[in-house]
Amino acid sequence: MKTITVKLKDRSYPIYIGKDILKNKNLLKKINSNNFALITNKKIKSLHLSKIKNTYLKKNLIILNDGEKYKNQDSISKIYNSLLKNKFSRDGCIVAFGGGVIGDMSGFAAATYQRGVNFVQIPTTLLAMVDSSVGGKTGINHPLGKNMIGSFHQPSAVIIDINVLKTLPKRQFNAGMAEVIKYGIIENKSFFNWIENNIEKIKSNEDSSIINIIKKSCEIKAKIVAMDEKEKNIRALLNLGHTFGHAIENNLGYGKWLHGEAVACGFLIACSVSIHNKTMKQVDYEKVKKVIKAFDLPTKLPRGLNLKKLYKTMTLDKKVKNNQMVYVIPKNIGKAYITNKIHKNIVMKALEEHV
Repeated sequence: MKTITVKLKDRSYPIYIGKDILKNKNLLKKINSNNFALITNKKIKSLHLSKIKNTYLKKNLIILNDGEKYKNQDSISKIYNSLLKNKFSRDGCIVAFGGGVIGDMSGFAAATYQRGVNFVQIPTTLLAMVDSSVGGKTGINHPLGKNMIGSFHQPSAVIIDINVLKTLPKRQFNAGMAEVIKYGIIENKSFFNWIENNIEKIKSNEDSSIINIIKKSCEIKAKIVAMDEKEKNIRALLNLGHTFGHAIENNLGYGKWLHGEAVACGFLIACSVSIHNKTMKQVDYEKVKKVIKAFDLPTKLPRGLNLKKLYKTMTLDKKVKNNQMVYVIPKNIGKAYITNKIHKNIVMKALEEHV
């Protein structure tokens, strides 16, 4: 088992990564609570609940609907109702057992129930393992924008058991790889090159390769979060492709494209913006595109999207400051920067190139 620490002073917490570690009854011994509420969905319950050997974690089960379209206030109300009916106290701990949707909603419920209770992330998708379960971002969607309602609320621990990935559909796995690729683009060229040279091992779900991509991704994210927990500056680098991706999801309809699919396409649009801004070279764009294609991720926008409407949706993004769009743009593979100096014409040109 590998252990990584997210260093946030008195709110630091461990990320445990390994195989069959859900059987370990001692992983949560440091959580000062005897009162747990486990939040999951029907699919995860039937596939993986038996893997959790801590029986006391399963006494208070909350089952939500599965899918991005249910990441809303109705689901949060269902969680609150269950917690209140079961007299869930402030010294309790919410456990999120599922993908990014379950994790984000559980975390938001934990942040707001009785002004904040502990919670633990047990992610079951690759995307959640390498991204959404780490860093304390929680929230729900609004019809006008993705993740527009939320809070920063750090977990007490993250438990990543790669065994649960065996039942993950290929499309979901590939969507998770988008976030893995992101870390190479924004921070670590050698990691990007390693991914490029080990595509077949990753696709075949080789244990050591899977543990390596999760460990490396979590290390990079933990380092960035430790420097900028509330996304005042450098943490925004983690949003590479997301301004475009969130707008795609919103305009297409939540759930039509997976989050990782939308942001992967967003990477390429951001790379095009960089080329037009005379920072990135075409050869780096092609390398990124090649790796994205290797994991069957989209390199073109969905058919029929109205680009003007797409851009308007982008202007509602959380990263807009002083009425100026803020973009994360790769300078080259391994380095990205944050800027509000990109002209609308360049962005529209990059969008048009990906129709």
